[in-house]
Amino acid sequence: MTASHLTHGQRALIKAQLELRLHQLDSQLSAHHAGKSRVDHACELLQQDDDDASQRAGDREVDLALSDLETQELSAVSQALRRIDDEGFGLCGSCGAEIPFERLKVEPQATHCVNCASRRESGSTRRA
Repeated sequence: MTASHLTHGQRALIKAQLELRLHQLDSQLSAHHAGKSRVDHACELLQQDDDDASQRAGDREVDLALSDLETQELSAVSQALRRIDDEGFGLCGSCGAEIPFERLKVEPQATHCVNCASRRESGSTRRA
C-alpha cells in the first residue's frame, strides 16, 4: 500500500499542525523549566525542599512527569516531521493499513491505525 490516500494539501495541513505543535511544546518546556535543562530544573526542585519536603516531593514528581510527557510528545512530533514526506507516512507501522486523514488531523504524529494502537495500549500482541 502507498500513502496515496493523503493529498498534497492534506500533507501540508498535517505538516503545519506538526510544526505548530513543535513550537508550542518547545515554548512549554522552556517555560516549564524556566529556560534551564531538565537536569538543572530537577536539581532546583530538589533544593527547594525545606520544611514542607513531603508536600514538595509529590509536587516534584508531578512536575517531572509532566516534563517527561511533554518531552515524549516533542520527540514524536519531531519524528513525524522527519517522516512527513516519506511514502510510508500515514501507514500503520504494525499492519500497513492506511491511517485515515481524520485520525491524522487529530493526532498527526500517529504511527498506528486505531485497531493496532488499541491493541498496543491494552498490551495485546495478537494480530488480527
